[in-house]
Amino acid sequence: DKVLPELIEPYELRAAKLREFLEDVKPSLCYDIVPLADPFGPSVTDPDLQCLVVSEETHRGGVAVNKKRLENGLPELALYEIQLMKDPEHNQNEEEKISSSSLRQRLLGTLLRPPRRDAALPLRPYVIGLTGGTGSGKTSMAKLLGQLGAFVIDADQLGHAVYAPGGPAHEAVVAAFGAEILNKDGTINRKVLGAKVFGNQEQLKRLTDIVWPRIAQMVKEKVREADAQGK
Repeated sequence: DKVLPELIEPYELRAAKLREFLEDVKPSLCYDIVPLADPFGPSVTDPDLQCLVVSEETHRGGVAVNKKRLENGLPELALYEIQLMKDPEHNQNEEEKISSSSLRQRLLGTLLRPPRRDAALPLRPYVIGLTGGTGSGKTSMAKLLGQLGAFVIDADQLGHAVYAPGGPAHEAVVAAFGAEILNKDGTINRKVLGAKVFGNQEQLKRLTDIVWPRIAQMVKEKVREADAQGK
């Protein structure tokens, strides 16, 4: 069952615990524990493998492994399917099987361990970094934190402000990429600028080397502003 400390343990420690468990179950077997750098790992390249243990849920993954093995000129693996144990106490919004996901859901709102004070860090201001992909809920979470009294700093807004005339990066970006990126009113045409940098790693790095440090500085200034307000 996964809880927070286990999720952040180093791979070597997790592998050692797994080996200890397996050898306790059946010490006569030889265990080769390997890290997975991709969804398939050695299952599609190791000619010595003969069998793959799957569950009802991962059976399709086993079929995909065999497809890859055939593409690589290797024989298919025998798929041995195990049944998943049911959780008689699962809630209607939880998985029917015994699942670490259900356990983590039950742990939501539970203090797993008390926070440790780091003497090297000031107590104020307390800064939370909120990141995630499109549609992950950043705006909703920021709104909720704001309702709870947090001072919200929107890096996207700063990213627009940094390009504005008089903004920290305006002159440097125009000097680097030419006056042709300007609109008639002196603002930077981001579509024209984007056409110059996207797909060109060297030019993109040239732009981010100008813009990102300035956005970071703007964030620090906002943090100081929040601190001055007692947020």
